[in-house]
Amino acid sequence: MTQIGIAVDSVPAQLPQPIVLPGRMVTLHPFEASQAAALYQGTHGPECESQWRYMSDGPYPSRAAYDAAFVQKQNSRDPLFWAIVDRASGLPVGQAAYLRIEPTHRSIEVGSIIFTPALQRSIGATEAMYLMARHVFNDLGYRRYEWKCNALNEPSRRAALRLGFTFEGIFRQHMIVKGRNRDTAWFSMLDSEWPRRQANFEQWLAPSNFDAAGRQRLSLSQLNLH
Repeated sequence: MTQIGIAVDSVPAQLPQPIVLPGRMVTLHPFEASQAAALYQGTHGPECESQWRYMSDGPYPSRAAYDAAFVQKQNSRDPLFWAIVDRASGLPVGQAAYLRIEPTHRSIEVGSIIFTPALQRSIGATEAMYLMARHVFNDLGYRRYEWKCNALNEPSRRAALRLGFTFEGIFRQHMIVKGRNRDTAWFSMLDSEWPRRQANFEQWLAPSNFDAAGRQRLSLSQLNLH
């Protein structure tokens, strides 16, 4: 018998809207002008240059150049940019975006991720990724959630695996970025995998998973092995 693939519900997913996604440690807010100053300060300077190494833009030569790009991102709907706001301080400490949004095929990507030093390796950084994944699967009805990065970007590749994405392979000579070749590593998470991934996220994020010094008892990587 000729195989043509299983039948799939053809109802499209919803387009993500610029709404607030609240969490315990961080809240995701759509880009707005009041966030630009703190994001520029947190992502520029000698200690921050490596954050832009594999990005398609930046670092910016001036605050004015950053602000002009910020306005374009603020007005964009694909990519749709979010500021990651620390709930304790009220300050934006990172950014992320939904992009390559395909409601018909129910496929969407997360990318353009920058964590300032204040957010890096924090509970809030993981919670931000959880909030975005949960919104995609539970609220918007997507069946495929993608993570792509430069194949040379080892920290991003490790992060994808830690968060529960599955490595799918390398697209060779996929892009030219800042005048350099980019081979792209592809990762995905599927709707059928999400219930287990959601449970793992929530187990890791639970206050009981951290001791008095804030050290994790179980790692998310360990949880996602199962």
